[in-house]
Amino acid sequence: MRIFTALIAITAGILVLFGYFIPAFSGLQILLLNWAIILAGAAAIVGVFNLILVHSDKVRRSEKGSVYSALLVVSLVATLIFGIILRPGHTIMKMVVSGIIVPSEAALMGLLTISLLYAAIRLLRRRVDLMSIIFLVTAAFVILGTASLPFGAIPLVSDFSRWVTEVLALGGARGILIGVSLGILTTGLRVLFGTDRPYGGN
Repeated sequence: MRIFTALIAITAGILVLFGYFIPAFSGLQILLLNWAIILAGAAAIVGVFNLILVHSDKVRRSEKGSVYSALLVVSLVATLIFGIILRPGHTIMKMVVSGIIVPSEAALMGLLTISLLYAAIRLLRRRVDLMSIIFLVTAAFVILGTASLPFGAIPLVSDFSRWVTEVLALGGARGILIGVSLGILTTGLRVLFGTDRPYGGN
């Protein structure tokens, strides 16, 4: 059975790979990719139902944090029902996204910024070296340069913050993406050669 699953995975991977280089395999490649999208959608639905079952069980047992679990389940089900009835392009659904989801994401990003600054201060209390000082100074400059201050933007700080985010941070993000791409490529090759078998065990 393990050999059979390995042959299916390797064959599907090779056919999809050939579709990028040989036009004759493009139709088969699109078919396999569409099947993968359908399977991913089904897996997402199973994950959503599992999320509902787990948190509903926490509410039933009145465990710690069950109020948040109940809020999560009610919000998820209500958003799903309204999304099916009204469709995502409806005005009410757009108001939900722009009035609830986007501000919540912005608040989480604000908390992440403060958490990073607090982590930098704690790092300085434990170990004072050049890299920790650079980290704290950079974080403080970026916060001051991007924050909406009542007296307006600070010229030099704003320019430095923009340079950090558009040059250094962007370069680091591209480096991370290159590393992720190489990792995905290596994992894909290991699956194609049958070294790794996440679909059927070792």
